[in-house]
Amino acid sequence: MKKTIILGSVAFDAIETPFEKTDKIIGGAGTYICFAASYFSKPHALAVVGGDFPQEYISKLEQKGIVIDGIQIKKQEKTFFWSGKYFDNMNQRETLITELNVLEHFDPIVPDSYQNADYLMLGNLSPIVQRQVIERLTKRPKLIVMDTMNFWMDILFDELLQTIALVDVITINDEEARQLSGEYSIPKAAQKIMAMGPKYVIIKKGEHGAIVFYKNKTFYAPALPLETVIDPTGAGDTFAGGFIGYIAQQDKTDFETIKNAIVVGSALASFTVEQMGTQGIENRTQTEINERIAAFKTLTSYTL
Repeated sequence: MKKTIILGSVAFDAIETPFEKTDKIIGGAGTYICFAASYFSKPHALAVVGGDFPQEYISKLEQKGIVIDGIQIKKQEKTFFWSGKYFDNMNQRETLITELNVLEHFDPIVPDSYQNADYLMLGNLSPIVQRQVIERLTKRPKLIVMDTMNFWMDILFDELLQTIALVDVITINDEEARQLSGEYSIPKAAQKIMAMGPKYVIIKKGEHGAIVFYKNKTFYAPALPLETVIDPTGAGDTFAGGFIGYIAQQDKTDFETIKNAIVVGSALASFTVEQMGTQGIENRTQTEINERIAAFKTLTSYTL
């Protein structure tokens, strides 16, 4: 398997939706990305947790074949914690609690065993931390993918631009693409963002799918209509994990592979939203994944 580094938070979440409510459970962008990527590659997690993070959660990652050498444990500190509440339409949510804790001063130490990685996925953390990881690798990976959000555009815009210039793929939602580019038109926004450095721009549209832009090419992958949506938390991160995992498995970075990776990422994300937290993505069979990918194909298959 190709070595894939996953930078992202391994954390606690507490989630409330119109259907269910949890206490503190395992969460964080890095967790969702690693779980999803593990079906196709061998994720090497790069994260930090506090002394309050249960060993059983660490073991859960290991059981999925995730390498944990890059997870720092700060025994005297607390793990990052996020709590949020979703409203009836599930597209709106309110953040109730954000406790940065160990993430406030996170220094991403890259173990020697992580060097010479083939692929790098930068989950949604500070662009400064994301760039530190790139700079600490002795060899540039074949593909660097980054996720970001409007929060970093608001407070660290110049730092964000420096990091964007170093990556091959950026994933953001449509509102963030407009804010980053200053363009309302999504195709124009994508062209402006590509001029900042990335070869590929993936714009996530939630329940309406995702679009990838590459030079003058465009591909749209719809979202799968689901009968049950319980919890959208982690859907975007699951998408990222499926995306980078599939690319690592295929060991190709051409446009056709990127297109297929978007479908795979979307398929895995559809599992996540059907259950609370990481339950929907933790233990899928290859048959289930293949059937879900096949369901996506039927959405846009037609003859004239």
